[in-house]
Amino acid sequence: MHAIEIHQLRKTYATGVEALKGVDLTVESGDFYALLGANGAGKTTLLGTLVGLVNRSSGSEKVFGKEVLDYPEETKHSIGLVPQEFNFNIFEKVENIVVTQAGYYGVPRKQALARTEKLLKDLELWDKRNSTAMHLSGGMKRRLLIARALVHNPRLLILDEPTAGVDVELRHSMWAYLRELNKQGTTILLTTHNLEEAEQLCKKVAIIQNGQIIKQGSMRSLLQEMSESIYQVTFKQKPEKLKLKGFKAEATEDPHSWNVAVGQEQTLSALFEAVKAEDLTIVELNTKGNRLEQLYLNLLDS
Repeated sequence: MHAIEIHQLRKTYATGVEALKGVDLTVESGDFYALLGANGAGKTTLLGTLVGLVNRSSGSEKVFGKEVLDYPEETKHSIGLVPQEFNFNIFEKVENIVVTQAGYYGVPRKQALARTEKLLKDLELWDKRNSTAMHLSGGMKRRLLIARALVHNPRLLILDEPTAGVDVELRHSMWAYLRELNKQGTTILLTTHNLEEAEQLCKKVAIIQNGQIIKQGSMRSLLQEMSESIYQVTFKQKPEKLKLKGFKAEATEDPHSWNVAVGQEQTLSALFEAVKAEDLTIVELNTKGNRLEQLYLNLLDS
């Protein structure tokens, strides 16, 4: 069964702004799906129509086979939403925020307390259960949003910029948690500006621009469309000119470093051989931007 089925979704605001222009999108049950797009592309409007916060102009939306407008309570019960902005009572205790959310979905208090304890422990917030939300760090508040979204055991988790403002270490621990959640069967729809995050986590991706899906498919197939990857190569020497047989190279501000393009059919071993032929020594090799970022920018420029 499809977790999400969207067909010809349109939304025109009273101001005349056409935010969605006939969007078609299908997310399979069990998917970890990325929805990418610049600010104003239509991502938030699309999510808003899906969870009942925005009234669509036309089209259809189904969640696990049920039309959102015909079965609002059932579809909302299937969804856990992690919004981009913090929208809980900052003067309320952490544990109470999650338990209260469970009550909105009819979860008995005893069960809500048990679920809350497990979620807060899993998300490393149990020690803060009696603290008010205002005393949490930004990263802790992000995790609290996730705990609140999951307390009624939704089959679909929607994450809107879940790691915005989160440090690197915490981001990776959240990635590990989300991977495990998806592995256990929860369908996840992720919107993010962190393209590395999307490439690391998601199996499928759709790119939205000006209210329309301009590209979608499996992450692997989209990345295979990249004709080349750019590497920043740092040498022990300071080559004034760099002629690597079969490779394009461009100087950087650092006299030791050059950007080298490696084609889809080329290998790094071939690059090393070309460097060796020039009597140069590589001391560091880094990818310059992730592949998804390159693909995304290419699509927006086309």
